[in-house]
Amino acid sequence: MKAVLALEDGTMFHGESIGAQGTCIGEIVFSTGMTGYQEVLSDPSFVGQLVALTYPIVGNYGVNPENTESDKIHLKGFIVRELCNEPSNFRCQGTLDEYLKKNSIIGIQGIDTRALTRILRDKGTMNGIISTQSDFKLEDWFDKVKSHKLVNPVDMVTSKEVKHYEGAGKKVAIIDYGLKKSIVKCLQKRDCDIYVFPADTVADDILAVNPNGIVLSNGPGNPEDCSKQVEVIKGLLGKKPILGICLGHLLAARAYGADTVKMKHGHHGGNYPVKDIIKDRTYITSQGHGYVVAPDSLYLSKAEISHVNINDRTVEGIKYLDTPTITVQFHPEASPGPNDTEFIFDRFIALMNEDSL
Repeated sequence: MKAVLALEDGTMFHGESIGAQGTCIGEIVFSTGMTGYQEVLSDPSFVGQLVALTYPIVGNYGVNPENTESDKIHLKGFIVRELCNEPSNFRCQGTLDEYLKKNSIIGIQGIDTRALTRILRDKGTMNGIISTQSDFKLEDWFDKVKSHKLVNPVDMVTSKEVKHYEGAGKKVAIIDYGLKKSIVKCLQKRDCDIYVFPADTVADDILAVNPNGIVLSNGPGNPEDCSKQVEVIKGLLGKKPILGICLGHLLAARAYGADTVKMKHGHHGGNYPVKDIIKDRTYITSQGHGYVVAPDSLYLSKAEISHVNINDRTVEGIKYLDTPTITVQFHPEASPGPNDTEFIFDRFIALMNEDSL
């Protein structure tokens, strides 16, 4: 079946349908990872978006339950150059196309994803629409595509109840703004006793379990829309050691009075070079965000930049000076991507150990 991808600037790509049939609208972003398509599909940070993968052949190792970052696919539409329908891998338990159909995700293949990426890189992220309708006309959908906006995406992906993962080590409270399973796994590997709280939990309820430390998780959307979450973080600063990841990094910065700004096309993929200023080393990182901290808005008497992006010099990490708080824009848990920066969790453990002395 034929399918069409249309951008809000009027650009149209014609290809073949993959996954479910129908029509979907969302913000289009591109991800530059060579592997990890299942992790991308199940990452809550991509909720409501149309995600294009720049690597040309996708699906060659199939899908399996171990590679999911949450319980379902969160993105709205999937865009690839070529879909492999005959995967080969000893862990494979199905094809990517079957996985998309099972989760009712609409996709398109057979388009020039390089051309699409150049458009988004040069003009910036924009809304788009994927449709399998035989009589599709962009003018019939243009107003809906242009005005589309995701409202309160954190509420769409956060946990609905408190979860507990038992461990014999440090007690860690995670605020779930769109938590990836790999963050929990990295803390479990360090024997942490973990409590996961919904994003609307108040500070007193989090502190009531008397955690040794608090993790502000990754998640989707514009941090400016998370004013309630920022107020909760203000009530937690200085009370316990804090680690912020991705959206958690941005919300911590806003709790400190800094500004966040939308990027032209964001960082999505597992190959972004980041310099750790503390270690004076550069690491390859996994990233998935469309907003960054405005460096000029940081109060330098209270914070110092700990990591910077080598490509565009954006802020990738902050160490706060008056509270035991460290945050990173990238994903130290990776999945997908390299595990080069997993030591960030060890820094967090050390921070909790220092706090207990």
